[in-house]
Amino acid sequence: MSDQDPELKTEEPPFPLPEPSFAFLVVSLRAQAEMQLGLMRYTDEEVPEPNFVLARHTIDLMGVLLEKTRGNLSIEEHRLLENSVTELRFRYVQVSEEVGRAAAQKA
Repeated sequence: MSDQDPELKTEEPPFPLPEPSFAFLVVSLRAQAEMQLGLMRYTDEEVPEPNFVLARHTIDLMGVLLEKTRGNLSIEEHRLLENSVTELRFRYVQVSEEVGRAAAQKA
């Protein structure tokens, strides 16, 4: 689409948006996975339940991205993605073990 298109309505976002970049994509996916694992809270009162199916899917999606972009990223981009995938995999295991322990204590 062209910015010259008179039919194109451009609305201002309610807040400043960062420039689209690979780093922003990785950070966005990482935040999504962290929310799905229940690691991000919106308020002090809300304790989010982990959604392991969605979290695993997001982490696997990032793994595919890592595999398919191999050799096409800058060192910084590669490290950001690789470190994010590694840490999210670790956190997935950690959260699932915590949930398992809590369930065992209730039983």
